[in-house]
Parts: sequence; C-alpha cells; structure tokens
Amino acid sequence: MIINNVGFDHCHDADFFIDRPDGSGDYLLLLVRTPAVFEIDGKEITTPAGSVFIYPKGRPQRYRCVPLNVFENDWVHFDFDDAGEEEEFLKMGIPLETPVTMPLEFLSYCVKSIAYEKYSDNYCKIESAELFMRLMFIKIREKTLNSTSGRRSSQFELISTVRNKIYSRPYEQRSVDSTAHEVRMSRSAFQHAYKKHFGMTFIEDLVKSRVSYAKMLLSTTNMNITDISTSSGYHSYVHFARQFKEQTGFTPSEYRKKAQNVT
Repeated sequence: MIINNVGFDHCHDADFFIDRPDGSGDYLLLLVRTPAVFEIDGKEITTPAGSVFIYPKGRPQRYRCVPLNVFENDWVHFDFDDAGEEEEFLKMGIPLETPVTMPLEFLSYCVKSIAYEKYSDNYCKIESAELFMRLMFIKIREKTLNSTSGRRSSQFELISTVRNKIYSRPYEQRSVDSTAHEVRMSRSAFQHAYKKHFGMTFIEDLVKSRVSYAKMLLSTTNMNITDISTSSGYHSYVHFARQFKEQTGFTPSEYRKKAQNVT
C-alpha cells in the first residue's frame, strides 16, 4: 500500500469546497466530523457529522461545507502497489462514494498514527502505516456489516464509543459516574454492561489504556518520566509508577531502558 499524503485535525472555513473533476489520481479516505455536502453523479447528498467517505481512484471529488458551518476532517490519499492488493481491498465490500456514519475517535487515532509514521525516521514506518490503514478498513467494514445485520445493540455501540475515546485520549480525566452520565446509563448499569462486553471493569480498562499510552511515550520519545506521567492522565507520579509496575512488571525507568536496548 502506498500512502501519498495524510492530514489530521484540519478545520476549514465556511467557504471551503473541493472540486476535482478528474479526482486526485488516487484513493481518498475522509473522516468528516462536521455535516458536509457531497456531490455524486450530479446529485448532492448531505452527510451527518461523524461520517467516513472513500473516493475510488479516477472519480470526481466534489464536496464542501454545509452553509454557515465549518468543515473538520482527517484524510488519507492512498493507492495500491499492485492490482492484486487493490482487488483484495475491493473484495472487502466497503462502500465507496457512500457515507458510513460511525464513531471516528479510533479511526482518527489511526490517521494520526499514519501521519506520525509517514514523516518519522522509523525503520518499519511503511509497514506500520499500512497496518493502521488495514485496521481502519476492517473497522469500517465491520460497521457496515453490523448496520446491515443488526448484530450489535445500541448499548454496545454507546460503550464502544467510550472505549474508543479512552484509548485514543487516555489522558482525559474520567470517572465511572461522569462516563455513565455521558452514555445516559446509571452507574451500576454502565459498570455491568462494560464488564459484560469487554471482560474487565471500566476503571481496569482506563488504567490499561493509560499504561499503554505511557509505554508508547517511554519507548518512542525522550520526554521526562514525570511529564509522561502527567501526559498519561495521572496527577500523582507515585500513583502512576505503582500502576505501571502492576501492569508491566517494570518501573517506568526500567521499561524505558529495556525498550531502548531492543534491537
């Protein structure tokens, strides 16, 4: 897979519009956080906030803001190394030139990770970016299959959105009560549903997401460990160090040394 260009967290003014009669020369994946207007075969469709839209190669690309609104999106221009790889993608049955409404937090995290890999000096950046792309395709396909079959309950969709949020933004301050309120559930019902669907309590999963984020920072940055603690959502370094060792078996400094010695 070839990642030609990628961008995330872009916000455009109300006069924003794209008009490419011959397309962009590659595939274009858009994650649109705001309502938008797309023109397909001469007909305009308005998509709700939180939509995925994929343009196939060679198709006109015409889209714009809803009047008096801004346009917020992430995007990836991509192509395939050969016809076999493209055929494999098309067999997944992901709708093209058709909006798919779904939570975007996890997909946006993937786009951000692709951008990081593309412009990094990482030895395996091409393979890593490709895996993030494939993961996005799988989650989009999963959403379309679930929508068709009705296999997932609205309750699962709600708490899955919460889980995506804690893994894409683990540093945000959350509690059981505030998160249960966010999904309009009682505290006890939320805790029961979370454990049922994910096999662990919300707090256990929140700790897991924060430690995972800290591990990433320890192994890929030179940030001070105290700053990493704060950046991972902890107010107390002692609390962070204790939970980190409980999860990994190492202190943060031991983990960093171990990660840096891996060849």
